[in-house]
Amino acid sequence: MTAANPILNEISNVFIPVSNIEAARDWYCTLLGLSVECDIIGGHLCSLPMRDGTGIILDTMPMWGGKAPGGPPTYQTPAVMLKTDDIYASFAYMQERGIELVTEIENGHWFVFKDPDGNLLMICA
Repeated sequence: MTAANPILNEISNVFIPVSNIEAARDWYCTLLGLSVECDIIGGHLCSLPMRDGTGIILDTMPMWGGKAPGGPPTYQTPAVMLKTDDIYASFAYMQERGIELVTEIENGHWFVFKDPDGNLLMICA
């Protein structure tokens, strides 16, 4: 008899590596329209209160390269995709805030940008 699989078919949270937890928290909260009152846990973690679905945890990752001079390794391929109902308004929003855009709007559905640490992230309709 085989045991039932104890691993659930869902993603709980996604970690984003950052070098400065306070600055990252403020930047992401501004980007997502959240209050900057998110607690920093253990001096290196900040769980962002997402509307629903998978959560985002910002982390300086002290065990995974965060103590190195350059900080933890960043995402050089988009590993996080944020949703939008209006890709063109989202692109303009990013431009108005001076956020570094890596691509234009592609196929009318998505674009890639960088956070202050250089992580690549995507917005998709």
